[in-house]
Amino acid sequence: MARAMYAAIGGLLLAVLVRGAAAPARVMILDGESGGAYHRWQVVTPALKTMLDETRLFDVDVVTAPPAGGDFTAFRPAFGQYRAIVLNYDAPDDRWPAELKDAFDRYMREGGGLVVVHAADNAFPGWKAYNDMIGIGGWRNRDERAGPHWYVENGTLKAETTPGSAGSHGTRLPFVMTVNDPTHPIMKGLPKRWMHQGDELYASLRGPGRNMMVLATARSEPSNHGTGRDEPQLLVVQYGRGRVFHTTLGHDVNALSSVDFVTTFQRGTEWAATGAVTQSVPSTFPTADTVSYRADLAALDPIFKNGLNPLDPPRR
Repeated sequence: MARAMYAAIGGLLLAVLVRGAAAPARVMILDGESGGAYHRWQVVTPALKTMLDETRLFDVDVVTAPPAGGDFTAFRPAFGQYRAIVLNYDAPDDRWPAELKDAFDRYMREGGGLVVVHAADNAFPGWKAYNDMIGIGGWRNRDERAGPHWYVENGTLKAETTPGSAGSHGTRLPFVMTVNDPTHPIMKGLPKRWMHQGDELYASLRGPGRNMMVLATARSEPSNHGTGRDEPQLLVVQYGRGRVFHTTLGHDVNALSSVDFVTTFQRGTEWAATGAVTQSVPSTFPTADTVSYRADLAALDPIFKNGLNPLDPPRR
C-alpha cells in the first residue's frame, strides 16, 4: 500500500516537472545570400545551428532565401511562428519585395526577436526600418546619410557626424573585447576583458543608433588599419516591442569557433527570444590574454583538415 502511494506521488511529481519545463523556443536561421564569396554562409549556418541545438533551449529551422535573380513571389517565411530570427544573410535593398519587408517589420514591432550576425549588418542599406532594428551597419555604399559613426570613449557612447563611408576592418588578428555594460543579462558573469581569436574587427559603423545599448567594444588599432577608437562589437536594440541582439563577430567558422562567440551568440539568442538568459558561462571562456576555441566547431569547415582557416596576409 505504502509502496503504491509513493509510486503515485513520484509519478505526480514527475508529471509536474514535465509540465513545468519550458518548451524550446522556436528559432529560424535565415540565410541564402552574401555580399561576396568571402562570407561563406553555406558553411557558417550549420555551425550556428549546432551552437543553438546543443543548448537544448531552441527548436531551430533553417530557411534559405532565393538567390540573387531568384523568384521571391512565393517566399513568405512564417515569421510569427518563431520567437527569434537569426540573420546569416546580406542582400541589397531591392532583393526583398515591399510585402516581405512589411511582414518582417510588423513581426519585430509586435515583439519578435532578431539576432544579427556579422555581415547581416551590411544588408539593406536603404531600408529605414531595418537600419533602425540593427542600430549600426556598414558597407553597401553606406555613408553619413545612414547616420553617425558610433563609438565608445571612456565608457560613454558617442556619435561622430563627420562625413565618411561606413564600415572598415583590418587584417584578421586576435583582439581584446571589453565589456561596456556588465549588467545586461547577456553579459552577466563574463569577465571585464577577454581575447577573441582571429576575426574581422568591424569599425566605422554608422546608423541611427536609436534605442541602442553597446554591450562590448574592441579597440580598432591604427597599427592594423584601425580608427584608434573603441568600436561597438556586441549591442542590443529595442525596436517597438521587439528585441535585437547584434554581434559584429563571426566572419567565418574559424572566428565562430571562438568560445566567446559561442557563449555570447547562445546567450544573445536566448535573450532575443525570451528576454532572459538562463545559461551559465563555460569554464573554458577566454581570458584577457588567451584565446579559447572549439575544435569540434572549427572542424565543421571542410578546409579544417588543412588546419585552421588561413587568416588574411599582412597588408602593406
